[in-house]
Amino acid sequence: MATSGHFFAKSDRLYNVEDSLQENGSARESLAYSARIEIGLKTFLDNGGFKAFTDNFQNLNGIKQLPGLAVQRLMEQGYGFGGEGGWKTAALVREVKVMGYGLPNGSSFMEDYTYDLDEQNQVVLGAHMLEVCSSIAKEKSTLAIRPLGIGGKADPVRLIFSSKAGKAVNATVVDMGDRFRMVVADLDAIASPNPMPNLPVGHAFWKLQPNFDVGTQAWILAGGAHHSVFSLDIDADMLRMFAEYFGIEFIHINQNTELPQLKNELRWNDLAYKFTK
Repeated sequence: MATSGHFFAKSDRLYNVEDSLQENGSARESLAYSARIEIGLKTFLDNGGFKAFTDNFQNLNGIKQLPGLAVQRLMEQGYGFGGEGGWKTAALVREVKVMGYGLPNGSSFMEDYTYDLDEQNQVVLGAHMLEVCSSIAKEKSTLAIRPLGIGGKADPVRLIFSSKAGKAVNATVVDMGDRFRMVVADLDAIASPNPMPNLPVGHAFWKLQPNFDVGTQAWILAGGAHHSVFSLDIDADMLRMFAEYFGIEFIHINQNTELPQLKNELRWNDLAYKFTK
């Protein structure tokens, strides 16, 4: 079984550890506590044969800090995760991790965090309050402790990094009542357009296809969810095959997407699924 000693030996080698979290640092005990959360979660998952999990910061009773670092490290090991009770996202993260096993660029739980609406360079900042997988990091992550204004607990430890650039996708699964729908959007992940020294979480920047206006409208029209899976390894064709195998409706937002055609596709799909029950 893993121990906090093993954790410390690895963390000092794998990450740029801030001074307060190093041996004899003022917040070293917070790092030790985070290690115990990770060991406990992994033991629970493995003993139950579980490959994915979710939590909710509003009802994590009995722990001193939210499991940010623990979730990040478990995702990097291949477990699925979805925030705030998002079991469908947790399952999809696990599925994408399996599809991308051995590939170099990574996949993660993700959220559209905010938008830069500069008309000349409209981009999306993807992040979450803690739980973004460092498999997508472009360089060695920083192991840090920062305040968190929600959850009502002690400052959590987390990994801070920027994502690699390249071709990427966002994918989500939504419950349509009579079926599941997978929505996949092609993205162009880009380097951070500006230094982000005060952004205390793992994050990614991307541009939407075919453009910001159509991409955002298409995601909303298709019912795209608040949380998604971001992948630099998996493409839409792989996800389409997965969806077809399990009988999941598939909507693909890409360079050729036009809103009138997408609206028609959604209408036709509704009819098709009603008549094929």
